[in-house]
Amino acid sequence: MSLGGVAWRGVGFAYPDGPPVLRGVDLELADGEVVLVVGDSGSGKSTFLRTVNGLVPHSSGGRFRGRIEIGGDDVTGRRPRDLAGTVGFVHQDPEAQVVIDEVEHDVAYVLENLGRGHAEMRRRVEEVLDALGLAPLRHRAPSSLSGGERQRVAVAGALAAAPPVLVLDEPTSMLDPQGADDVLAAIGRLVDDLGTTVVMAEHRLERAAPLADRAVLLDRGRVVADGAPADVVADLPGAPPVAHLGRLLGWDPPPLTVRDARRHQRSSPAPLPTEAPSTGSDAGTPPAPGEVLVRARGVDASPAGGPAVLRAVDLDVARGEVIALLGRNGSGKTTLLRTLADLVRPLAGTIDRAGRVALVPQDPGRMLFAATVRGEVAETARLLHRSGDTVDDWLDRLALGGLADRHPRSLSTGERQRVAVAAVAVGGADVLLLDEPTRGIDATSRAALEKAVVEHAARGGAVVVATHDVELAARTATRVVVLGGGDVVADGPAREVLAGSLFAPQVLRVLPPYLTVAEVAAALPAARVDS
Repeated sequence: MSLGGVAWRGVGFAYPDGPPVLRGVDLELADGEVVLVVGDSGSGKSTFLRTVNGLVPHSSGGRFRGRIEIGGDDVTGRRPRDLAGTVGFVHQDPEAQVVIDEVEHDVAYVLENLGRGHAEMRRRVEEVLDALGLAPLRHRAPSSLSGGERQRVAVAGALAAAPPVLVLDEPTSMLDPQGADDVLAAIGRLVDDLGTTVVMAEHRLERAAPLADRAVLLDRGRVVADGAPADVVADLPGAPPVAHLGRLLGWDPPPLTVRDARRHQRSSPAPLPTEAPSTGSDAGTPPAPGEVLVRARGVDASPAGGPAVLRAVDLDVARGEVIALLGRNGSGKTTLLRTLADLVRPLAGTIDRAGRVALVPQDPGRMLFAATVRGEVAETARLLHRSGDTVDDWLDRLALGGLADRHPRSLSTGERQRVAVAAVAVGGADVLLLDEPTRGIDATSRAALEKAVVEHAARGGAVVVATHDVELAARTATRVVVLGGGDVVADGPAREVLAGSLFAPQVLRVLPPYLTVAEVAAALPAARVDS
């Protein structure tokens, strides 16, 4: 009998005192299948994943009906600890999974609890540390790592046990492109070598869709589409940019990968001008940078009083700029934002601020405390003596009006992220510093956030976005700064820096010099677009 097949039989669920989140889910996954679960923020994806290992309902409470089967066995009544050897689970929030104060021991924790022998534990820990590039961090405390590094540790802990079923909730949301590739490659090897069944939710579909055998679309707790990834994903707002490009240019079927898009382009090249577009973002030609609002010179900094993470950093942030701050996990992006916000004191160098600076951290849960979304945003406005109209303005800008009366902690991660941005931005700071703001966020929410970012800069403010999302940088940034080992290794116009990157935006890799689908659409003859 199959060990890794998973089935949901008439599954419904509602959190305590809440409306239904899952509604009559019937679904079967074959042993060794990789299934991508997609849907908007709040569609029920995380709740759906948590039913597999019993976190829902045993750890969440609430009203559950239906049956969960693994390998043909009914596991509905079993608790997460009963299924630890069968289901590996990676939370959306890596902080929730780190339990030991050293990376190597944390990765071995599940194996110890499963009673695996010492020799087997050493072998498996070494394998996953190497596969995920964590060997140099083996003796570090997880608390000293970047968010992306902690996420890789959480994935390593789940992979080490080689469970028959692996459940992953946004496993690459905080990872740099190389780290994401390493994680997905390791998952692929588990599937190929051991026949592991993988259930994965991921908003960055350009990464996950090529790995999947099948995609399932959730909407308001129901399965509304189930089929081949290209059939389910290609029409979604969050589809890979090359899929949108394929739709625009009439490529059938729309590609999901750069490789497939290049094949289409070779067989039916688009009649596009070859000169570079005049704009560096989808928002139109950005204004020339104005007054410098923040100036850093020769800055060394450490997040916790240890060795310097930043070294001799020079950076100007001017009115009208949207700066995308890129760099691999651990390169110093978060430390730089916290230093610019005066939350970390420089060890050396100076920072001059000509305007107010506000930071939205990676983890929005740390700053949400009010009983409603509106109350959260209004409290910041009250403390900083801002008008009530400003509250409604930011709720509207970030598409939060329909959630205004909800408790922030009842929202999905992506929705909480938008609330955190609104709760900071409503204060009227000139410079907004956003640390991984698109983590766990769906395409509609991301579009609202991008629009708000560009508008803030156009109104004379400035935004610095630390991100691993090069597509976000291509659509919004006027300038890109790349950190490497705590140093600024690139700083220039977005098109110039992104064009020189190994991890350039998808459209640029297919139709240079265009960065985005919007730029291609603007360059096409009108008759081609109308058709």
